[in-house]
Amino acid sequence: MIYRSILLFVAVLCIAACQTEKKEINFPKTDLASAPLIPKPIKTISTGSAFGLDAGTAIYTTTTDPEFEKIGQFLSDQIKSKTGLALGVNTPSEATLERLIYINRSDSVELDNPEAYQLYIKKDSILLNAKTAAGAFRGAQTLRQLIPEKSNDTLTDGPMWVIPSGKIIDAPKFGYRGSMLDVARHFFTVEEVKKYIDALAYYKFNTLHLHLSDDQGWRIEIKSWPKLTEVGGASEVGGGEGGFYTQEEYKDIVAYAADRHMTIVPEIDMPGHTNAASLSYPFLHYAGAETPRVRTDMKVGYSSFDAQKDTVYSFLDDVIGEIAAMSPGPYFHIGGDESHVTKKSDYILFVEKVEKIVQKHNKRMIGWDEIAQADIDASSIAQFWNEPENALKAAENGSKIIMSPAKKTYLDMKYDSISEYGLKWAGYIPVDVGYQWDPESYVEGLPVEHILGIEAPLWSETISNSAELEYLAFPRVIGYAELGWSPSEHLNWDDYKERLTAQVPYLEAMDINYYPTKLVDWNKE
Repeated sequence: MIYRSILLFVAVLCIAACQTEKKEINFPKTDLASAPLIPKPIKTISTGSAFGLDAGTAIYTTTTDPEFEKIGQFLSDQIKSKTGLALGVNTPSEATLERLIYINRSDSVELDNPEAYQLYIKKDSILLNAKTAAGAFRGAQTLRQLIPEKSNDTLTDGPMWVIPSGKIIDAPKFGYRGSMLDVARHFFTVEEVKKYIDALAYYKFNTLHLHLSDDQGWRIEIKSWPKLTEVGGASEVGGGEGGFYTQEEYKDIVAYAADRHMTIVPEIDMPGHTNAASLSYPFLHYAGAETPRVRTDMKVGYSSFDAQKDTVYSFLDDVIGEIAAMSPGPYFHIGGDESHVTKKSDYILFVEKVEKIVQKHNKRMIGWDEIAQADIDASSIAQFWNEPENALKAAENGSKIIMSPAKKTYLDMKYDSISEYGLKWAGYIPVDVGYQWDPESYVEGLPVEHILGIEAPLWSETISNSAELEYLAFPRVIGYAELGWSPSEHLNWDDYKERLTAQVPYLEAMDINYYPTKLVDWNKE
């Protein structure tokens, strides 16, 4: 039975309290199916009543898994931040337990996706079922979205937040749902990255890809090669002071993301986009490329590592090894795009040799779609951004594809001709254009089973702080969350833009500087 675990738990915990007669609350009629959830769940069934979240509510979790207890505490913290209610987590109480939120580790065969969850909402209890902590965390985000902004102060003696009753059955469409943040062209602080992680987690993203190196800057400390940050980390586009993450700071970002069940994918771009590295260590430089110097412009395609030097691969073995040791996720991104001055034969040689280094350090290689020109292993992943034929070639090889078409997903593209920030080489991407496409059918002939997921990259040539980052990312990144999670048949612009307006209180509470596109009626109640 659905409620067997919660009933047994409550019976053991507080049988006397649960036998206390409760005053019936006359909730207003609610409709869970019309709740403005993003991403839209697979299945939502309303039962017309409600759960009253108030000071008499407690949170309990499966106690055999500490990760479930952490999610209970995370949910409690978020509820306190939104409502002011301080809900205990797995805390015995002598007071009558009036209402219960229970986060349950379930072995249900219906939870056949590692991020799947089931949410059952009754008048006196909410049961969140998940097989994994990741699934429970995703369900907790749905519950957060269901809590209204305002309390109803007329139902009981104290304030109560009315959550519509019913059930939600949900799981993601794709296993990989990410955004990329370019910290190389402009450096972003640890706190700025964490703020972005929090917002992504709220919309069920599970990956943040960090572009850690480029021509204008090197942003990650490598202890065996200190000049990478001493020299290469001291510049950025526009002539700013640059910056870099110490290894401890990078580990802090990784741990912060992991607590939100997000994986950090580190990227060291190569063999092109390598001016900052070659400036730091000139032996890396390919003679056919422009002489390394401090670069603060936005030009691309002029730099390259020397693919014929064994010392280059020894260097990369150290770099990849140090970063891989700090990155518990399964992936390492080698870049691979826009290597215009690298001979094709050298490019292919380079990708194939670096793939072996990545594998040596127990990671799966990801690269921009150009890597499909090489004879890559089927375990490696091509990130489609520009050339459909590369995506098709990679799929024919057995590789998975991450969908990041520049014309649809590049968050650094301007919304329109009057956008304050951004570029336009791939075209303008208004909010509706960013939402109205299907990753499963965008590349004709690409089998769906080869699509690992979707990622929305945010290159930072024109932005240098959180407010500017948020201007380009929001609200478009919210739509990409839905494209990566929800069934294709649920994707409808008219429906989505109505739900998008309901995100304003969250965006304002998070102090997110979203772009108020005129395509959406932001003032609608």
